[in-house]
Amino acid sequence: MSYVGPEFEPSQPRRFRRGPLTVALAALVPGALLGWVVYEAVGGGAGGGSDRTAAVATPAGTASPSASVGDDGKQPSAAPASASLKGKVVVIDPGHNQDNFQHTTEINRKVDIGTNKKECDTTGTSTNAGYTEARFTLDVAHRLRTLLQKQGATVKLTRDGDHPAWGPCVDQRARIGNEAHADAAISIHADGSAAGNRGFHVILPGSVHAGAADTRKIVGPSHDLGTRLAGTFLRDTGEPPSNYLGGGTGLVTRTDLGGLNLSTVPKVFIECGNMRDSKDAALLTSGAWRQKAAQGISEGIVSFLRRS
Repeated sequence: MSYVGPEFEPSQPRRFRRGPLTVALAALVPGALLGWVVYEAVGGGAGGGSDRTAAVATPAGTASPSASVGDDGKQPSAAPASASLKGKVVVIDPGHNQDNFQHTTEINRKVDIGTNKKECDTTGTSTNAGYTEARFTLDVAHRLRTLLQKQGATVKLTRDGDHPAWGPCVDQRARIGNEAHADAAISIHADGSAAGNRGFHVILPGSVHAGAADTRKIVGPSHDLGTRLAGTFLRDTGEPPSNYLGGGTGLVTRTDLGGLNLSTVPKVFIECGNMRDSKDAALLTSGAWRQKAAQGISEGIVSFLRRS
């Protein structure tokens, strides 16, 4: 997903220091700090498009998730406690649609997102070699669904396979989560920023109360979900927080996204990396790395759903 368009609200570093992400990194992902130190040592913590290594640091005492798998990365890790999420509902929203480019009239139709009107959907981005964001997001969504179902959760996707033929529109994507009464919802994306911009970031809903949008009740739990997810994603993938958004926190707040504005359930977006950067693209196109991405997202969601 590209950032060409309406302005957004980047998270302030001070908020991060007071918020729960530091706690999440220390308490939920004890090995993550080692990975962060490795990235700092090679210049990974520098902002402004620094040239960072693509090597993935494995936390001490933790086996690499891809140690015994092929490139598709689909061999499961040790099974977690059975049915620990029984009764929980998770909605996964794979961003965009691989056939949107064939339905430009439909996806360019404006829909109400509360604060204003925006296009129903967009085509998304791609790597320079042509691997599309829509293919990436659906692949990770399938892997994530498998992991969550093994935990006992009920999982619904906003799109799957060739259905629907385009979209769905951003307001419908939110509606699917709302009507499912999801305990958590996640929209999966990959960014289309400039080369040299690397890393992941989690997008949190800002406080919106306009038109059909009212996020006031979900801002708090969505922030909790997002900070937990940022910690587990860093730990499991080795991908550092974005060096071009979020001030190094991996967290960005926006009020211009219909999928968040119209949600009535805890929801975040995750931009897993930058498809236009060659180093990030090498990860995003790897099946083994996509399995790590799904694992990191899954563990963040599981942590959030077990919080009480």
